[in-house]
Amino acid sequence: MLHWIILPVVLPALLAPLIGFVMRHDMVLARVASVAGAVLLLGVAIGLAVFAADGTTYVYRLGNWPAPFGIVLVLDRLSALMVLLTAVLALIVLIHAIATGWDARGRHFHTLYQFQLMGICGAFLTGDIFNLFVFFEVLLIASYGLMIHAGGKERIRAGLQYVVMNLAGSTLFLFALGTLYASVGTLNIADMAAKIPEIAAEDAALVRVAAILLMIVFAVKAALFPVQFWLPATYANAPAPVAALFAIMTKVGAYAIIRVHTLAFGPGVPGTENLAGTWLFPAAIVTIAVGAIGVLGARRLMPLIGFSVLGSMGTLLVAVSAFSAEAISAALYYLVHSTFAAACLFLVADLVVTRRTADSLEPAPATGQNGLFAALFFAGAIAMAGMPPLSGFLGKLLVLDAMRAPGVIGWTWTAILAGSLVTILGFARAGSALFWKSTAIPAPEAAPPAPRPASAAELAPAMTGLALLALLAAFAGPVSRYMQGTTDQLFARESYIAAVVGLEERVGEADQDADAAVQEEEG
Repeated sequence: MLHWIILPVVLPALLAPLIGFVMRHDMVLARVASVAGAVLLLGVAIGLAVFAADGTTYVYRLGNWPAPFGIVLVLDRLSALMVLLTAVLALIVLIHAIATGWDARGRHFHTLYQFQLMGICGAFLTGDIFNLFVFFEVLLIASYGLMIHAGGKERIRAGLQYVVMNLAGSTLFLFALGTLYASVGTLNIADMAAKIPEIAAEDAALVRVAAILLMIVFAVKAALFPVQFWLPATYANAPAPVAALFAIMTKVGAYAIIRVHTLAFGPGVPGTENLAGTWLFPAAIVTIAVGAIGVLGARRLMPLIGFSVLGSMGTLLVAVSAFSAEAISAALYYLVHSTFAAACLFLVADLVVTRRTADSLEPAPATGQNGLFAALFFAGAIAMAGMPPLSGFLGKLLVLDAMRAPGVIGWTWTAILAGSLVTILGFARAGSALFWKSTAIPAPEAAPPAPRPASAAELAPAMTGLALLALLAAFAGPVSRYMQGTTDQLFARESYIAAVVGLEERVGEADQDADAAVQEEEG
C-alpha cells in the first residue's frame, strides 16, 4: 500500500491538537508549526499528484481490512487534484492570515485551521460514503469555529444560520445513508457502483430516493438553489481569510456530486440514470441568476463577492449536470479557476476594507495605495466575471462548448452570458465607488491617522493567487488535457471497482449468490 495517501489526513490531525494544547499561548510557535504543516501538506499533495498522474488508482486499506468491510482511502487523478488544490489554497490563505494579524484575534485559529484541512482532505480521499459524512462533520465543526473567529454580533448571527442549515443537511445525509444501506447493503462507493446496476429498474425505488436525498445534501454543501441563502451571509461576515478558505468548501459538495453520482448513480445505471441531472440543471440555472442579481444589487463589498461565488457555483454545476466526459472536464477546469478567483477577491477585499471605515460601497476618501488596490481588485473581478485574458474566460468558454445539446444550449448559454454581463456591471459599479469616485472626495480635516501601507507579506498571497490564474490561462491546453484524462478515469467505473473492491472479490460474491440461489431452488 502507498502510505502517503493517509498523510493529508494524519498530518493536520496530529498537528491540530499539538498546536491547541502545547502552543496556544505562544503565537509565534503556533504560526511556525501551522506554516510548516501547510508546507508539508503541499509537498505531500504534489507527491500524490505525481503518483496519480499515470492513471493508476491507489487504495489505502486501514487496518489492512479489504473493502467493502474496512475503511479505504482512494487516490486517483480527481482526488489528487482536489487535495493539491486544497494544499495550495491553504498555504496562500494562511500566509495572509498571519501577515494581516487575523490569526491573533482568537486563540485557537491555527488549531481549527488544521482540523479544517483534515476534514477537507479526508472528504476528497475517502472511498466510503459513510466516512464522507464523517469528514463532512469534521470540516463543518472546524468551520463553525473559524466562522465566528474574532467574535462580533453579526458574525455570531451569520454563524448560527450557517450551523442550522448544515445541521439540517447532516440530518438528511443520515437519512440518505440509512436508505442506501437498506436498499444496497453497502456504503462503499466502489461496491455500490458494482451492486446498483444489478438491481432491476422496477426494484430500484429506494435507490432513487437515496440518490435524490444525497443530491439534496450535496446541493446544500454546494449552496445550490433553493438552499443557497446561507452562503452570502456566511461569506460576508466571516473573517476574510476564512472566507477565502471557504472557497474550497462549496467545491466539496460539487466534488461529492461528481464522484458519487457518476460512479454509483451515473450513466448506464438502470433506474438512476439521468436522475440527478434532471434536477441539478434547472437549480444550477437559477443559482447563476440569483448570484448575478445579488452582485448587481449588493451594497457592501463582502456580500458582493459572496454572491459572485454563488454565481460561479451555478456555472460549475450546470456543466456537472450533463454528466458527460466533456462537460465534467470543463467543470473541473472551471472549479480550479473559481476557487482561486474567489479566494483572491476575498484577500484583496480584506486589504481594502481594513483601510476604510466599513465595507460599504458608498464613496469615501481614497486610501493609501489606492491605485495598487484598484489594479488587484480589477484583476480579481475580471477573473471572477469571466473576462479575457484570465482563466475565467476560458473556463466559461469550455463550459459553453460542452453544453451544446438540444434542450440545454439555450438555457445554458443565456444564463451564463447574461449572468456574466450582470456580474461585470456589478463589479464595475463597486470598483467605481471604491477606487474612482473616492479620489474626488477630499479627506476630512480631522481625519484619523492613515493606516500603514500594506506590506509585501500582505500583498503576496493575493498576487500569488492572481499569478496562478494567469498561469492557468497560459497553460490552458495542458491543464485541459489533464482534466480530460481525469474525467476519462472517472468514467472508467470498472477500473475503479477492480482497484477498490477487487475483481476476485466480486466474482466470489457472485459465486456465493449463485450457490445460494441453487440451494434455495433445491430446498
